[in-house]
Amino acid sequence: MKLLASVLCLDRQAVKALHITDPYSLHRVVYSLFQDVRNETEKSSSQASGILYADLGGNFNGREVLLISDREPASKVDGLYGFVQTRPIPEDFLDHKKYRFKVVVNPTRRDNASRKLVPVRGRDEVARWFMQKSSSAWGFLASAESLQVDRVDVLQFKDKHQSSVTIAQAHIQGQLTVTDRELFHRSFRTGIGRGRAFGCGLLQIIPIVDDPFNG
Repeated sequence: MKLLASVLCLDRQAVKALHITDPYSLHRVVYSLFQDVRNETEKSSSQASGILYADLGGNFNGREVLLISDREPASKVDGLYGFVQTRPIPEDFLDHKKYRFKVVVNPTRRDNASRKLVPVRGRDEVARWFMQKSSSAWGFLASAESLQVDRVDVLQFKDKHQSSVTIAQAHIQGQLTVTDRELFHRSFRTGIGRGRAFGCGLLQIIPIVDDPFNG
């Protein structure tokens, strides 16, 4: 499946005009760039949207959002705001053995008694959760020596139905080794963990290429 990498660039005026004030408003703007290809049944069954994004943040002048998608986005938001730079991801990009990575994840586990999803708390616990999930569910092994949990946030906002949403986010980086190529491809294509509709799960990866002249 062909995948595309894009960057949505928004200046300060566009951020204001689009009313980007919280995670839901950013979700709305990102998804507006793409044709909706899922029906209501597919949405309710949590079929992947084919869209992943990560908020790269910004400053006084504007904001940038990284996108990975299985179809091309529009070049502007609502035909008016910002601009989108898009390029295809090379077919061999996912064929390396090792990568440096950054990712924002929603660390949760299911409580044995209540069967409810509960957030994983504390950086050490988040690191342990990530190590376990990476090897069992995502097709790669994260290096314990390089793993960094840079930040843990709790986001609270209203969705389109004005229902309250709370999402824990952990910003993690390090190095990984691919252990299951097919599963790793799927993790990159569809994202890892929960909260993907609100900016979690996109693996930002850079291949680590061994230098044959350096040991």
